[in-house]
Amino acid sequence: MRSEWVDGDTLALVLAAMMPGNALAMEVSLATGLRIDDVLALKMETVRRTARPYVRDSKTGKTHRVYLPRELRERMLAQAGRVYVWEHRTDWTRHKTRQAVYKDMRKAAAVFERNGRLGAHVSPHSARKCAAVRAYKRGGLDAAAALLNHEPGHPLVTMLYALADQAGAAGASARHRGAHRARPTKDTTGTPGQPGRRRPGRTAGKRDRDLE
Repeated sequence: MRSEWVDGDTLALVLAAMMPGNALAMEVSLATGLRIDDVLALKMETVRRTARPYVRDSKTGKTHRVYLPRELRERMLAQAGRVYVWEHRTDWTRHKTRQAVYKDMRKAAAVFERNGRLGAHVSPHSARKCAAVRAYKRGGLDAAAALLNHEPGHPLVTMLYALADQAGAAGASARHRGAHRARPTKDTTGTPGQPGRRRPGRTAGKRDRDLE
């Protein structure tokens, strides 16, 4: 399922329910616009040396520079492993996997999905969309493209991220309408002890057509 944008307050609730190290990785993705794979690949020495590291995009191979806010960087170094900031659980020469963060996030999100607080499908990639929306609102499409390391001459892909909040609102509205139409209705045509059935020859009304 495709990851979706989610508002900041709801995302904060999900992060608060995650393991601290995984939540921190998501915060870095949200602050920098980096893919979670590239966040997890950050090395301790690189982050220790500078708050403006160069990062090679694992998908495109392009390199760009990101900014790590001071407070975030301090927390990263406080939990860093010997080689990577996010050390693998069983092998210190490797970094944590994207799957580990994904599973933790989905487990946390499920709590809020069950109580109705969360309707969108969130995953680690949602943070990148949230970062793009924020950059777009502050500086327009060029700012969003720069954050995402997108080619400036191909704005359509950037727009999918920069306008993700609008797409999310439209999706939420569609889900709400679908849930409303799917509500079961009381059928009074049956007899006691038997399921209600439509009488022969009865013309389907609007409510019946909505449920078909």
